[in-house]
Amino acid sequence: GTVPRRRPPRSDMGRTLTLLLLPLALLAAPARAEGGTAAAEEVHIEVLHLPETCSPKSKKGDLLNAHYDGFLASDGSKFYCSRTQNEGHPKWFVLGVGQVIKGLDIAMMNMCPGEKRKVTIPPSLAYGQQGYAQGKIPPNATLIFEIELYAVNKGPRSVEAFNQIDKDGDKKLSELEISQYLKEEFARDGKKRHPSAHDEILADIFKKNDHDGDGFISAKEYNVYQHDEL
Repeated sequence: GTVPRRRPPRSDMGRTLTLLLLPLALLAAPARAEGGTAAAEEVHIEVLHLPETCSPKSKKGDLLNAHYDGFLASDGSKFYCSRTQNEGHPKWFVLGVGQVIKGLDIAMMNMCPGEKRKVTIPPSLAYGQQGYAQGKIPPNATLIFEIELYAVNKGPRSVEAFNQIDKDGDKKLSELEISQYLKEEFARDGKKRHPSAHDEILADIFKKNDHDGDGFISAKEYNVYQHDEL
């Protein structure tokens, strides 16, 4: 007869695969710097609040949780507020891999949980000459963000994250292992979801990550950010 597959134990895991394996659309249409002016332009960072205990500090590849408001420097009008999106939940994104505009990737390095910053981002590190009509950002706009960082976690594409999902240690993630991981994550965030959501997300993860189609996600397939020297 068939040997029953053993049920992996619960793990105390970082944060969601769902998040990182599904697209994060947030302000993520990075413009290329136009012309040779970019070198002279940089992100201006003003620290508004620094907690007494400032650790861990964010680094490239970390998974961050933050709220932020975006304003146009020209007239101070607000074009973005994370508190009014997604039922007011703070945003999760991976730092330094282009999930947000280049200026925010720079502005949120070495930042610790509880820290607040006001950052000014030149057009070359935001939406450049094109602007971003959908986001109400005109061409050549300098942007100001007020950011509050809540959490700094090990990045979802880190070795640590992979090993925690890979319960049997065979260096590849099976459908069972990822399914179990999704269940734990869904239980942790306590949101009501239709049962079919689990299967859809699982299918989507394999479609996007199982490049050789063998039914497993290898360490190499998992680490999509390896070119960023995580």
